[in-house]
Amino acid sequence: MPLAAIESLILLLSHFPPSTISETLSLLSHHASILKSSVKDPIALSAGTDLFQRYIVSTLHSSPSHNNENTSGEDFRAIRDHLLSSGWLFSQRAKEARGLIARTARKFVSDEGTVLTAGRSRVVAAVLDAAADEGMKFRVIYVGGGMDDVSAKSNEMVQQLREKRIPVAVIKPTAVAYSLGKTTMMMVGAEGVVENGGIISQMGTYQLALLAKSVGKPVYVVAESHKFVRLYPFGQYDLPIRQTVLDFRELHDGDGDGRDGKEGGEQEDDEAVDYTPPELITALVTEVGVHTPSAVSEELIKIWY
Repeated sequence: MPLAAIESLILLLSHFPPSTISETLSLLSHHASILKSSVKDPIALSAGTDLFQRYIVSTLHSSPSHNNENTSGEDFRAIRDHLLSSGWLFSQRAKEARGLIARTARKFVSDEGTVLTAGRSRVVAAVLDAAADEGMKFRVIYVGGGMDDVSAKSNEMVQQLREKRIPVAVIKPTAVAYSLGKTTMMMVGAEGVVENGGIISQMGTYQLALLAKSVGKPVYVVAESHKFVRLYPFGQYDLPIRQTVLDFRELHDGDGDGRDGKEGGEQEDDEAVDYTPPELITALVTEVGVHTPSAVSEELIKIWY
């Protein structure tokens, strides 16, 4: 989603060319807001659009005419062409990030080890693929069941790993504690990496990290830097989205046994997210290297402040 949003903003600049710098920034801001309002959970999308806008501002500031609002039409066309070229370069680098992360993070997959994972992260899949291509022999415990009901996308990931001759065991969340004794490490992706070095990811990630940390298993997060988001949550209930995970009900007349449809609200498990604080994370791997959560926090401060 972040990449699609970034490319839509680049196409916007291409098809509706603004004539001034302030008009450019206003156009991007307005349509980024429209994109964010079009989805239930805009966290991942916000990460991409906000970072891209920050990149555009930096590009404009590097232009010799950035302080001159009266730039001639010809000069501004040159600036706009430079912006579009820089925008596509930004998008291309973002697309290449997954492969760069895979080459770095595959080193954490130990021979004869067992990786615990969950969700539908394409970055995690790329890391495990890269480790298998290196000839590493390892197993994967995939948490499905109530986590995301082993959806079509998750099934695709399990199938992809098995096609690589990687043994995969699919378990329910209720079997995680039981399985940790066979686990070497935990590896997950993220929808967003927040300012304190924590992550926002699919519902259930937090409890997996809690369990893994409680028995001394390392928790690695693999995520592209365009998922760095300008948020500083103080807990689970401090996210800028509305969720219906907790759906308290009473028995009323005419309700029968109270089972009037699916419990847990209308939100599907694979739509809900939770927040994993930085103290549960061993390291985060991005396309620029391996970072501790505190180092990620410092990097985000550099980007935004």
